[in-house]
Amino acid sequence: MANVLDDGEISRALAVMAHPDDIDFSAAGTIALWTDKGIEVTYLMVTDGDAGGFDPAVPRADIPGIRQAEQRAAAKAVGVEDVRFLGYPDGMVVADLGLRRDIARVIRQVRPDRVILPSPERNFDRIYAGHPDHRAVGSAALDAVYPDARNPFTFPELLRDEGLEAWSAREVWIPGGPDANHLVDVTDSFDRKVAALRSHVSQVEHHHDLEGMLRGWLAANAESRGLPEGVLAEVFRVVNTA
Repeated sequence: MANVLDDGEISRALAVMAHPDDIDFSAAGTIALWTDKGIEVTYLMVTDGDAGGFDPAVPRADIPGIRQAEQRAAAKAVGVEDVRFLGYPDGMVVADLGLRRDIARVIRQVRPDRVILPSPERNFDRIYAGHPDHRAVGSAALDAVYPDARNPFTFPELLRDEGLEAWSAREVWIPGGPDANHLVDVTDSFDRKVAALRSHVSQVEHHHDLEGMLRGWLAANAESRGLPEGVLAEVFRVVNTA
């Protein structure tokens, strides 16, 4: 298992995700536990989720505002107030220097001890987790953690023009995946995870048993690691980036 920093050593965390709802499906139970302990958490969504939604009667121009509002409501359900959006087009994200700079900027602004980001690798066991935007954001965010945000000579304009000093995050947490090395028991925060996801009405209203689906996923995580029946868990690949 991973050598993970104790939550008491963590002051701030940053979640960098591709779309509104990504963090809630993957880690909202864990986020709720962190905010309960006084950890300040910021969400950075690379897109507004403008290619999402299922109702053709909703004008497409309305979708970004709807999904931003849903993500802010979901964040409040788990104790997060600072939610930011970069406004990249949904479905068209690439891990280029511009995205790396934009993420490095926020890392330097927030100065997190921990960064949560999607896996940059395709998961052939769970194809939906390997959305191209997820992989692009994972790759760019990992590069922003190392080396971009910590190197004062990378994107020097961030310091020169914006006064943003270099910053080194100490850990990266990658939710899910077959190579997970850390488990978080979210049994006590499961209801808040469900509440967060129910805030994403445009995305989940077609699920007839959202709570049952989530409970099944998290129970399987716990069971696969030998935990007793009834325990619910989110899993992560934790990487030391100090």
